[in-house]
Amino acid sequence: MNSKIIKSCIKGIHGYVPEYILSNAELEKLVDTSDEWITTRTGIKERRILKGEGKGTSIIGTECVKGLLKKTNTNPKDIDLLICATVTPDMFFPSTANIISNNVGTKNAYSFDMSAACSGFLYSLVTGSQFIESGTHKKVVVVGADKMSSIVDFEDRNNCVLFGDGGGAVLLEPSLDENGIIDHILKSDGSGGSYLCIKGGGSKYPASLETINNKDHFIYQEGKRVFKFAVTNMANVSEEIMLKNNLKSNDISYLVPHQANKRIIDATAKKMGIGDKKVLMNIEKYGNTTAGTIPLCLWDFEKKLKKGDNLILSAFGGGFTWGSVYLKWSYNS
Repeated sequence: MNSKIIKSCIKGIHGYVPEYILSNAELEKLVDTSDEWITTRTGIKERRILKGEGKGTSIIGTECVKGLLKKTNTNPKDIDLLICATVTPDMFFPSTANIISNNVGTKNAYSFDMSAACSGFLYSLVTGSQFIESGTHKKVVVVGADKMSSIVDFEDRNNCVLFGDGGGAVLLEPSLDENGIIDHILKSDGSGGSYLCIKGGGSKYPASLETINNKDHFIYQEGKRVFKFAVTNMANVSEEIMLKNNLKSNDISYLVPHQANKRIIDATAKKMGIGDKKVLMNIEKYGNTTAGTIPLCLWDFEKKLKKGDNLILSAFGGGFTWGSVYLKWSYNS
């Protein structure tokens, strides 16, 4: 008996970044750094910061989903599932996805968060797609959003220049043609966990005066070691998915990479054998928004994307986690 294979496809994308712009020039006044140093090493010129008392990642996610539903003319009550990828939830529980769902009125959906750091959006995109492919769900919203300013020590010049706040959301539906999410490779290696993490605030080291004084609630990163892992693994997994699907560099329309560092992105593109014109990059405007980078990039360049374009989405993050997704873009803007 032949059963039709259901593919999942992205039917819409919407992003959101806060209004406040934190420039390299402003950072020069906070820490011992310079615009030249930041730009040369990272490619970042500015980043957005969510200001205001009591404003968490759900603010970003809510704006993304509201815009997405309006843009795609989708009734919130028709959404089956909402997943939010984030490492900066409003609180441990309820999940940020629950809060977003309540804010946007997806009354018939269940929702949960996924934590895979900078690979979070890819993990969530693949997870959401499985529900479409199984035939049990018709409409799934996947959010990638982070308020990284809430966990950055603005006295740490190595980290505070890298991160920003923002996010994006996509609507997944069954594909009606050959376009959609074709393949994925997701990986993790917990032995790298101690090199990029937040030490305090969890069940291992609950919040205390000691953890606060030690600044254990901020991002801890062994930069050189993380950079080495990221360059190698993000590049390799991008090449791996090309080989797995018999794709040549000429077949690739665009690489949509996690926006952590321009040098990592350049190394990935080189490994794939593609030129700068095929690399979508907005790191100079937003910095590293963790789970938000890839959907923000798709949103920024949406008008450039054409139905049938071959895209490789690629990321590396804390955990360590990394992966790639091969998809054919599903619509013209």
